[in-house]
Amino acid sequence: MGGPGDPPEGTPEGGPVGGEDEYRSVVFDESFVRAARLQESSARERMTDHAPAVRRRPPLRRGLTRQAMILVMLILAAFGTAIYMGVRHPYGTDETQQPVEALRMTVIPLSPQGRVPGAADAETLFAHSPAAQYEVGAEGIPLPAARSTAHFSDSQVVTALTTAKDYLVRSSLYPEVLDSSEVRPARALLDPGQLDQFDHSVDHPAADGRHAPTGWLVRFDPTRAELADPRIRVQGNLTATETDPATLEVTADHTFVYALRPTGAPVGAQASLFTVRRQLTFRFDRDDLRLHQTQLVVSYVQAGPLSCAEDAADHLHPLLAGQTARAGGPAGTNPFATDSATALCGTLSTAAEPKV
Repeated sequence: MGGPGDPPEGTPEGGPVGGEDEYRSVVFDESFVRAARLQESSARERMTDHAPAVRRRPPLRRGLTRQAMILVMLILAAFGTAIYMGVRHPYGTDETQQPVEALRMTVIPLSPQGRVPGAADAETLFAHSPAAQYEVGAEGIPLPAARSTAHFSDSQVVTALTTAKDYLVRSSLYPEVLDSSEVRPARALLDPGQLDQFDHSVDHPAADGRHAPTGWLVRFDPTRAELADPRIRVQGNLTATETDPATLEVTADHTFVYALRPTGAPVGAQASLFTVRRQLTFRFDRDDLRLHQTQLVVSYVQAGPLSCAEDAADHLHPLLAGQTARAGGPAGTNPFATDSATALCGTLSTAAEPKV
């Protein structure tokens, strides 16, 4: 008879003595079985013709190790940095960007020598003035033919010219800017490096050559004058030049002629002409061109008829039809001519006034 742990038939021939299983120390736990690459087919599967006795199990899906995850994250970070640098510096240049220069401005009031001419019809005033042949609005600011420079393409030069024109339109022709109710249309086109100076000029105007709103914009004293005709007459030109491999400059020289009447006056009230000549210098680095913004670095303004006794830094205070002012300078200055005024207050030449 066999022992209590032996089979009824006794220990198989050739088996281990005493019924000891030499493989009992090997434990086939569940994880070991599940990880096996070969799996025996079930009885139902073996009944199928040509079914193999065993089949290969699909490999277990294992998550990425911590080291692999870190490596993937580093690769993604490097790739993202390369993309950002390519967008931030699309031209692949090592040129150092120049610091943004503060705007230098000069605003010269032009005082009339007699009574300011007026008429009930603004068209009559324009027809009898040097502005008779001027274009209306933005049509008077045509873009010149754009040519590439040594370091800037045709399209970049066009962008600079277009941005300068946009600034002129927004700062000289927008009704909400002219009546002093808004400054944002022009401000939105400025390089961020000039926004503090612009905001300081608007919030704390001063005739110091740095902080006069009228150096940035054309805006009238809203308590004194308003447009008598929305069709502002304009004439002038734009010129683009490369000043260094990293900078484009656009110079603008335009004369704007406005028909004004007293604020709140009824339609048909006497109107008069007011002339502003703006000579501006715009600067563009490559970021400015990409973002459609500009640096306004020089503003030279002549405007009249004005009284030299009134501060023209914050607003322009036009003298209107029939009003007079004491002459502000020794000689007449004609803003329609190409010579430049040199006085801080000039006399408005009679040649610049309508003959009515």
